[in-house]
Amino acid sequence: MKIPTLLWILSFSSILPYPVYSSRFSCSIDKNVNLKSNSLLDKIHDNYSIFLQTPGGYSKKYGTFSDDMRLKMKDEARKMFQFGYDNYLKYAFPKDELNPILCCGRGPDYDNPSNININDVLGDYSLTLIDALDTLAIMGNSSEFKRAVSLIIDNVSFDTDNTVQVFEANIRILGSLLSGHLLINATNQPFGNLKPVGYNNELLHLAHELASRLLPAFENTSTGLPYPRVNLRHGVPPDVSTHTCTAGAGSLLLEFGMLSRLIGDPVYEGVARRAVKALWKLRSKNTGLLGNVIDVQSGEWVGQMSGVGAGLDSFYEYLLKSYILFGDKGDYLMFNETYHTIKRYMRKGRAHCNHGYGEHPLYVNVNMIDGSTLTLWIDSLQAAFAGVQVLTGDIEEAICAHALYYSIWRRFGALPERFNWQRVSPDLAFYPLRPELIESTYLLYQATKNPFYLHVGQEIIESLNKYSKAK
Repeated sequence: MKIPTLLWILSFSSILPYPVYSSRFSCSIDKNVNLKSNSLLDKIHDNYSIFLQTPGGYSKKYGTFSDDMRLKMKDEARKMFQFGYDNYLKYAFPKDELNPILCCGRGPDYDNPSNININDVLGDYSLTLIDALDTLAIMGNSSEFKRAVSLIIDNVSFDTDNTVQVFEANIRILGSLLSGHLLINATNQPFGNLKPVGYNNELLHLAHELASRLLPAFENTSTGLPYPRVNLRHGVPPDVSTHTCTAGAGSLLLEFGMLSRLIGDPVYEGVARRAVKALWKLRSKNTGLLGNVIDVQSGEWVGQMSGVGAGLDSFYEYLLKSYILFGDKGDYLMFNETYHTIKRYMRKGRAHCNHGYGEHPLYVNVNMIDGSTLTLWIDSLQAAFAGVQVLTGDIEEAICAHALYYSIWRRFGALPERFNWQRVSPDLAFYPLRPELIESTYLLYQATKNPFYLHVGQEIIESLNKYSKAK
């Protein structure tokens, strides 16, 4: 998932506000968990060992990252963004996104309403432009930020007959509008003066309008969980599915909570918080784990897989970040309990990352009822978990988890959508430009200041330019 700037800003506050939780616990290994020794796992070990070495070979390769190289890679990242942004405006605006193969704009698939891969995300609201606001600010392009705000004010309307996914509209549109508004009004102006001439809180008004059009998703469900999709003009469609993933229903609190505080209306935070509490009450009585898919009407778990990746990932993330942002201790208590439950049932391998018996640790997908291993694959979204571990202060575990996904990236030049840790090969080989590993890399650098993570960032930039840029 993409993280809006209001979350990104959090990482500049107290990065380690909590004590480091010990990862030294007894950990048994399921009989079907067997990470065979091979070059990939040797590379994982090498990546982790970097942090335990005395100066020597490590220093020669990773111990430094020159200012000249840092500025060079910073400029390269800026060029990459500018290339995509400029071509979106040239060939696609006001459509939602640019089709890089056909070099034209793309919006909802009106000919095939059931095409949720497209229609969940694209809603004819200039998605890419709104999504790019915070990046324009971070890149230091205040003049283009102001122009983009004006384009949004003049062109974007949410009064459209489009059915979108509540989760996607929330994290990408609502989050970006709120982030843009907060950056404009930031008293310390961390990215300079971003306020367009005559700005009168229009981004906040648009955010309020969008959230109001998402509210019907929370109505008429016996559990308090939102429907996964809503029509922006007509509300919940009569044929909408009642099945939603845990992350989709439980990852709304940051944006809805911030909106409530900015406009002084508790309704939005109230419905988001009610959904979180509903999910929490429905966790397994045997293990304390949550499943990945639930029926919003019956409260029955349709999918009983529990993990730290697809379908669940941002639920944990939002509990912790909600505590950081709003200071609600109840959010942290829920996170803390579920984090220890995750480590008890999902963490496989040796107790210590870099020594002892057993295989390199990883977090596997398990059955929520009894904690037994359910799949032999991990997915690319799980790479975000290392960043969550940084924010909760579990740095040793974060380094360990990150090393696994970075090693997979190095092997393929990208993260496959699913990686089979038993066969040590991809189950799903595509990579939809997910940023989770990048965010975890950034957070680990902020926490450790270890130049190794700048080298990782450089490798990721080079891989993206080499493999993902259309010719």
